[in-house]
Amino acid sequence: MEFRQLGKSGLKVPVLSFGTGTFGGGNEFFAAWGATEVEEARRLVEICLEAGVNLFDTADIYSDGLSETILGKAIEGRRDQVLISTKATFRTSAGKDPNDVGSSRYHLIRACEASLRRLGTDYIDIYHLHGFDALTPIDEVLSTLNNLVASGKVRYIGCSNFSGWHLMKSLDIADRYGWPRYAGHQVYYSLIGREYEWELMPVGADQGVGALIWSPLGWGRLTGNVRRGQPLPKVSRLHKTGDMGPQVSEEYLHRVVDALDQVAKESGKSVPQVALNWLLQRPTVATVIMGARNEQQLRQNLGAAGWNLHADQIAKLDRASDVTPIYPYWHQRQFTERNPAAAAPGPSTKCEG
Repeated sequence: MEFRQLGKSGLKVPVLSFGTGTFGGGNEFFAAWGATEVEEARRLVEICLEAGVNLFDTADIYSDGLSETILGKAIEGRRDQVLISTKATFRTSAGKDPNDVGSSRYHLIRACEASLRRLGTDYIDIYHLHGFDALTPIDEVLSTLNNLVASGKVRYIGCSNFSGWHLMKSLDIADRYGWPRYAGHQVYYSLIGREYEWELMPVGADQGVGALIWSPLGWGRLTGNVRRGQPLPKVSRLHKTGDMGPQVSEEYLHRVVDALDQVAKESGKSVPQVALNWLLQRPTVATVIMGARNEQQLRQNLGAAGWNLHADQIAKLDRASDVTPIYPYWHQRQFTERNPAAAAPGPSTKCEG
């Protein structure tokens, strides 16, 4: 398994990591993702470690903490072999108090301590803010994260779902006070969701923030099971979650899937393997967080690493998935004389994680 540096930090992470949103199924939303219990979770962790995947991602809102609890039990006796990433900011169903949400000092400290208890560990390797809290001053957020790092409860910090200015302002304040910087940004990015390239990728390349990719198969649409002129498979979480995630037009989706089919046949790989491998070739990407309901899905996804698409295959996928961006990005694409990286359809900026 290839390892990449996470941003400008000294931490190296595997190019594929395992997302545990399928662990627990503690409410209707997450039950649609999966309902993996402890015994099967232990088996999935074992398969990951055998393949060299040692980073496991979770969050306190995944099944209201049950995902963290199951992950903690699944790695018992192996804590020194794994990296744990978890997240806080959003409200769990148990959080009824006005302060049980956001990234305030009050909430982050309580949320971190609760995650540590559920995970059965005394430190978290990468602690992410799950979203941007516009009410809490950024210096309060970052000073709290600095204290968590100084106390040994957190090793590295990251953010998730930030806008470009959210990330840049946070990095500037961290630099001003000498506090830890966000080493990683956990973002949505896929062949049918390339908005990350418009501003967040350039910021990551410029500032040395590595991308940890969530939902790399486009909210379950790039599994190879969603086909033109065919109904959704009976076993698909899209029946329950399709309206909750990023919306994609059918024509655009099928255009991308057609290109994936062509490349899959050329390379002898599956559609999801090609979609995941395309992401591994993108600038700033440190790791792609893959999910799996069962051992079969996990082993297939693991086959996305250890090889590379050819340049002409990447270009084919780039063209099929390209869209006209919103303003000002469509305008910036025209100024290629001084900004060659802005040219469509894909970025040329190079950055290691």
